[in-house]
Amino acid sequence: MLDTTTPATRPVNPRFSSGPCAKIPQFSLDMLADAPLGRSHRAAVGKSKLAQAIDLTREVLEVPADYRIGIVPGSDTGAVEMAMWTMLGERPVEMLAWESFGEGWVTDAVKQLKLDATVRKADYGRIVDLTEVDFDKDVVFTWNGTTSGVRVPNGDAIPADRGGLTICDATSAAFAMDLPWDKLDVVTFSWQKALGGEGAHGVLILSPRAVQRLESYTPDRPLPKIFRLTKGGKLIEGIFRGETINTPSMLCVEDYIVALEWAKATGGLRGLIARSEANAKVVADFVAARDWIANLAEDPATASCTSVCLRFTDPRIKDGEAFAKAVAKRLEKEGVGLDLGAYRDAPAGLRIWCGSTVETSDVAALMPWIEWAFQQELAAQA
Repeated sequence: MLDTTTPATRPVNPRFSSGPCAKIPQFSLDMLADAPLGRSHRAAVGKSKLAQAIDLTREVLEVPADYRIGIVPGSDTGAVEMAMWTMLGERPVEMLAWESFGEGWVTDAVKQLKLDATVRKADYGRIVDLTEVDFDKDVVFTWNGTTSGVRVPNGDAIPADRGGLTICDATSAAFAMDLPWDKLDVVTFSWQKALGGEGAHGVLILSPRAVQRLESYTPDRPLPKIFRLTKGGKLIEGIFRGETINTPSMLCVEDYIVALEWAKATGGLRGLIARSEANAKVVADFVAARDWIANLAEDPATASCTSVCLRFTDPRIKDGEAFAKAVAKRLEKEGVGLDLGAYRDAPAGLRIWCGSTVETSDVAALMPWIEWAFQQELAAQA
């Protein structure tokens, strides 16, 4: 017989969206009182705030001193596109995809940039065999598949003496996973995902090798103004000092600074990684003890600790997609878990954001509610 007892404990913060993600714990709009609203981002105060955001990003993410960090328009998408449009074409390209956003970069490379690219794909729940990748080519990939719940376990497969550039979309990995900077030439993310900041801004990080490519290679394609990173064959250094390409929201920048200061006080990168891994472990332990639900990631070594994707495996379920949507809707109606449905292109199931801004106690409180909603829906379809 099914136990349909309503759980006694509720998550304090029911926000488990994979983007925009949960704000930092105890967030209040009062924390943003120092934002220079109504001021130009080119005024001294605006430049100072943008430079502070860049400096804190370097400190918290432990970015090497000789890497450039810029704040760019268009969220993570804008940052990835800037890198692809300005750098690709100098040498052969390999595109790696194991979820919908990686598929998007493949489409842009092949259909928009019209590159003769080698494309390697893996089904949801898997990543490609990185030992087969030719890193003497330029390689574009996501570190963590936001919509598939799988990640690159480490950078061991990337040679230190590679000939090509590695362009890494790390938007759901930054601030929660170790990124091997010596193996990555371009790293992008958006703070609306990484630290629960407000949307529309991207971060573009360039290695010295990426800068050298920009200054030595001119692509044979028109570049929109917001994609241009060089002038007269030299990097536009101002972009990486806080002189942004177009107008940023100083309110969003202040929100990011507040989140970065929280990250420092939480133990820096090590503390953030520990928080995310603790959250993911709660889900993993829950799944391991039940035979009706499983992690979408087939290999535990590649299972994400941020965008944790789950699938229902009970043979009694008649329509997997309808069932998963009903469970997510029931959790939202109860106010215990918001935005938990799988991404629209992904296999049916649930997706729980377990990044560093989420409290482990809230993840633990959510688990009995998932079991309750599963049992309710199973009874409803009988």
